[in-house]
Amino acid sequence: MENILETTKSIMKKYNIRANKNLGQNFLINEDVVKSIVESSQITTEDMIIEIGPGLGTLTNELLKKAGKVICVEIDNKMIRILKDRFSEYTNFEIINEDILKIDLNSIINKNKDDKKIKRVKIVANLPYYITTPIIMKLLEEKLDIESITVMIQKEVADRLIEVPGGKNTGAITYTVYYYCESEKIMEVTNNSFIPEPDVTSEVIKMNLRKEAPVEIKNPKVMFMIIKSAFMQRRKTLLNALTNSRVFLNKQEGIEVLKKLNLDENIRAEELSINDFAKIAEIICK
Repeated sequence: MENILETTKSIMKKYNIRANKNLGQNFLINEDVVKSIVESSQITTEDMIIEIGPGLGTLTNELLKKAGKVICVEIDNKMIRILKDRFSEYTNFEIINEDILKIDLNSIINKNKDDKKIKRVKIVANLPYYITTPIIMKLLEEKLDIESITVMIQKEVADRLIEVPGGKNTGAITYTVYYYCESEKIMEVTNNSFIPEPDVTSEVIKMNLRKEAPVEIKNPKVMFMIIKSAFMQRRKTLLNALTNSRVFLNKQEGIEVLKKLNLDENIRAEELSINDFAKIAEIICK
């Protein structure tokens, strides 16, 4: 593996580049972290990788050596020029100069899967921290034909994503990720692994898409709406939060629903399992 620090400094000097804070850019310079991301993604020549926000191409450089194809989605025009200069000679390299939140990933995946050499699609990225959640939600809610998502994000957010519902780091997004994925922590990444150094610790996590959901529910959208409502007022009890947001028509209805499920009136949203929320959704739908 190349000396990433020296390569990064050289590229930044050559192209007169500074990290764009508005785009959440911090350039990874830790070779061990790059190696860990690539290895944990378990990439083969039958895989197509979609890399979000490749920046200077530090991770891209290693992905291209392993994957059948690498599609980079990059919004920053300055980075597009660098990526084209670095990798245009690779036959398995493609670049899309777009906002990841606005592109149709399904059509991109389906088009490339027509190539019989590509068997699986994986997401690998050092995500911009300021839009981590919208990106993860897009990847999951659009029900893409992908096998796994391996990303480096802010540790605080990562811990919420990979938590088991009901655990100490539980948030609304915990249930969404748990519904769609089996997740694991790969490694913690200190802030001196980047230039410029971010103010936070980072974490590499891997989310393997489930073949079957962990709960049976006819209308997952209703369940996720209830979860969102419950966590919008997370300091309140579940009963008060769902009554205030009109999930329960009134407090008495809420009390009756909780009684049916043997849940305490004073229970809070983060104490519920995904099964509990699924059962509430079923009752509400009826």
